[in-house]
Amino acid sequence: MNNWFKNINEKLDSIGAKLEKKEVTIPTDLAAAVVFFVVGIVLLLLVPSQVTVGKDEVVSGAAFPTYLCYLMIGGSVLVAAQNILKIVRKEPIETKTINALVEVKALIIFGILVMFWVICSLTELFVLGALFCAIAFLLFFRCDKKSYYIITVAFAIGIWAAFRFVLNVNF
Repeated sequence: MNNWFKNINEKLDSIGAKLEKKEVTIPTDLAAAVVFFVVGIVLLLLVPSQVTVGKDEVVSGAAFPTYLCYLMIGGSVLVAAQNILKIVRKEPIETKTINALVEVKALIIFGILVMFWVICSLTELFVLGALFCAIAFLLFFRCDKKSYYIITVAFAIGIWAAFRFVLNVNF
């Protein structure tokens, strides 16, 4: 079992070393303008199907969300135009350097939390999601002590049992 963990840790270390060297620099304002432009267009297309409009209404319920979408699109076009103008004038623009290793770790943590939610939703048993989450985080942080797993599982089950059977909280 220890050799298995050792082999996996060595593979993860080699992958981590490769990812740590990869960095991407993005213009933050320009990227945000593009994202909000796309979100505005998508929302503008979705509003008519989500908000019903009655025939007798003077102002429809879709008017305010539609105006907000136009405002979002207009603001993103202005921000993008300002940044493109800065690029043309060769002025410095705001950038952010993103490290691939940091982002992959963040995605893995997000994935663990999403899986926790999926397990809880599908099984309707919080304890199963909590057990998955606890074990997944111990594995993510490369914990190799069996006692930590036993203690964490025992506490997760104990806390769930206390809420479920002592406090009569059904979750």
